[in-house]
Amino acid sequence: MSILRNRPAFGVVIFFAVAFSLGIYFTFAAVQGDFGLFRRAEIRIEAQHLAEELAQLDAEVTRMQNLSRRLSDDYLDLDLLDEQARDVLGLIRADEIVVR
Repeated sequence: MSILRNRPAFGVVIFFAVAFSLGIYFTFAAVQGDFGLFRRAEIRIEAQHLAEELAQLDAEVTRMQNLSRRLSDDYLDLDLLDEQARDVLGLIRADEIVVR
């Protein structure tokens, strides 16, 4: 008596190989792709850095607006004017001693 062995059809093997390959491809794309998990983490970190930079720039703008207002014609801060004259023009008062 001969033993009959039924081998799976060749088409079924090809189907599962293609399905497995597509599953691997889409899994890789979901992790490493342009819209994958790693890219999302990079975007979050970049957004945090940009938010910190924006906060620093806002503080700098606020400081510069304050200095501009203090030197305007409407509001003149004599201490700031004195500081700027000393710094830019190199002026000193008669009762001061310069140490270099």
